[in-house]
Amino acid sequence: MKIKNLGLLLFILSMQSSHAQPTETINTAINNTPEQQEIINLSKQKWNWMADKNVDSLGVLFDDKSMFVHMGGSWGKTQELATIKSGGIWYKKAEVYAVVVNILGNTAILLNDIDLQAVVGGNEVTNPFMVTEVYVRENGKWQMGSLTFSHLLRPVKMKTNNK
Repeated sequence: MKIKNLGLLLFILSMQSSHAQPTETINTAINNTPEQQEIINLSKQKWNWMADKNVDSLGVLFDDKSMFVHMGGSWGKTQELATIKSGGIWYKKAEVYAVVVNILGNTAILLNDIDLQAVVGGNEVTNPFMVTEVYVRENGKWQMGSLTFSHLLRPVKMKTNNK
């Protein structure tokens, strides 16, 4: 009897947690404020600069105290720019599937659901990530304070040349 009750309890708990998962795709094209759209556009430009290894523009965007969290470690602005410039990580292409931006005072938090095609240590890889970007506005200008890659368990959606 105890085993049946335990099984029933686990079933109920699993059903409740499965219903807590979001099931709809975030629509990035409607209902954004101009300020949210500005952050979305800035993020898109950042992905282009990263693909082009444009460390000059990225150096202006990244705050001096910015932090970057990757699957292989975390570091600051100087190391991130050096990694991009040297090709240690080449962010070839980010396919963005969903974006949401929350603005809290002078801080914007952007979440991107992406597939990232990159060359890491000479090997081309494609991974699904939820990328968290934090921007802070000072003197009317947005600067990135943090960029964090969280690996997703979903399959890669991007069509790549190596597949």
